[in-house]
Amino acid sequence: MTFPRTEADLPHPLHIDQPAVDPNHPFAPLPNLPIVPGISTNQMPFDAVYDEGLKVGYKWYDAEKKEPLFPFGFGLSYTTYAYSELKTTSDNGLTVTFKVKDTGNRAGEETAQVYLALPASTHEPPRRLVGWSKIALAPGEQKDVTVKVDPQMLSVFNPDSNLWQIVPGEYKVWAGGSSRALPLNATIALSREAAETAEIEAHR
Repeated sequence: MTFPRTEADLPHPLHIDQPAVDPNHPFAPLPNLPIVPGISTNQMPFDAVYDEGLKVGYKWYDAEKKEPLFPFGFGLSYTTYAYSELKTTSDNGLTVTFKVKDTGNRAGEETAQVYLALPASTHEPPRRLVGWSKIALAPGEQKDVTVKVDPQMLSVFNPDSNLWQIVPGEYKVWAGGSSRALPLNATIALSREAAETAEIEAHR
């Protein structure tokens, strides 16, 4: 989850109170039954409107350029980590490899995360989480990390064809320790042929 700096940074900063009981409503609470907020279903129904579209969770803060207090994927640790040597291959999906080193004096466990930006033509939020790997490291130890990204994670839904599809174009890959700490990045280009091949894999 993402912790905002202020309530004003939330996609829905205003709290919606439970509506007053309307005895004429077809789903009005039954009389004389206790109402326990968050537990009882004996409450007036009301609509919760989520109008941020695709900008859910950390994607909201990225798209709206809001700096969070604690970003998605953030984790406290008694040590520090360094990322290096990002490499990508795009055969039958996407494989991302890189190195992570414990640069502190204590052992630790790091959740290395991989994010992807889709081509601008998809009108997707800036980045999406597509894979991760948790690794244990001793002080000074370095390990190779491989994250295999499922082809479907490269897809967007096409309402015209009612199918998920992979759009040809440039995809940017990031790797790091949270959605805002991504020291490594690379750009890959998927041709129409490569996109169609990956799409077939995604639907198998």
